[in-house]
Amino acid sequence: MDVQTGFFYLFSTVLLFAAFRVITARNPVHAVLYLMLAFSQASAVWLLLRAEFLAITLVLVYLGAVMVLFLFVVMMLDLNIDSLRQGFWKHFPLAALIGVVIALEMAYVLMGGFRGMAASAQAAAPAVAGQQYSNTRELGMLLYTQYLYPLQIAAVILVVAMIAAIALTLRHRKDTKFVEVSDQVHVKARDRMRIVKLEPTRAAPMPSPAPVEAIAAEKKP
Repeated sequence: MDVQTGFFYLFSTVLLFAAFRVITARNPVHAVLYLMLAFSQASAVWLLLRAEFLAITLVLVYLGAVMVLFLFVVMMLDLNIDSLRQGFWKHFPLAALIGVVIALEMAYVLMGGFRGMAASAQAAAPAVAGQQYSNTRELGMLLYTQYLYPLQIAAVILVVAMIAAIALTLRHRKDTKFVEVSDQVHVKARDRMRIVKLEPTRAAPMPSPAPVEAIAAEKKP
């Protein structure tokens, strides 16, 4: 076993352990951290497969942006872990069955894809011998030639999902206060502050003489 194979088994073992801990960790923050570890190990495996562009994209997009956002959101949410654990064993058989079906489907698709990829690589090996080969260039050629329409459809779906998320977040509610941007732009100083004129000094009111006369009348025999 050479060094590359050893690193592959090392990264794969850590990746499987991190993925298992993602679904078994009770603390959501720990689950997010394990997911970040899984993504980093997957990028290392892609580097071993000479897919540098995919590895860098995974690190920059998921580890650098998406997972950090997930971590902050999970930490800011007040999650009740006890309520999340309720009903776990009740739905475990159905969840295990669905997981086994998905695993079998993925294994069938991946094994068929690996066989086809090995056959195509053997057929195309003499043609690319002695030429400079770039994975990033070939990926770009495939995305913007053969898979151009699926790429555009995926982009439209993502834009629609983003607009829907913004619309759901900014829905009008009775307890929400909105400020018109045009009113803020055209506001002037006299509209924000009003000067009220007051007298600098005011004389204290004189006491009424009636109570003094009443007290004197009481003192008389």
